[in-house]
Amino acid sequence: MHVYGISNCSTVKKALAWLDEHGLSYTFHDFKKTGTTPTQLAVWAEQVGWEKLLNRQGMTWRQLPDSVKAVITTAPAAFALMSDKTSCIKRPILEYRGRVLVGFNLAEYTALTGD
Repeated sequence: MHVYGISNCSTVKKALAWLDEHGLSYTFHDFKKTGTTPTQLAVWAEQVGWEKLLNRQGMTWRQLPDSVKAVITTAPAAFALMSDKTSCIKRPILEYRGRVLVGFNLAEYTALTGD
């Protein structure tokens, strides 16, 4: 199991706490320390779509000029932005048993892990 996110994100903290409480082992990848690539984003997008990966609710997105936001209309444009500004990736991203979950949803985590 791999979890990707930003260590100081409250949603990531909730997800990691839930995994710990259920005794599930995982490897955590901090976007701020290790970054990500357009290739990795494309792999996730194959399952969930690039639109779901793009965090349009966060402060980083809201602070972008409208001219930058306006050109994020394709997967390659979104991947370039998310690779450059990792805070624009919705988090956490959990990879487990060939599946990808984006965000922390208790029902989805429970169904995926069987806990």
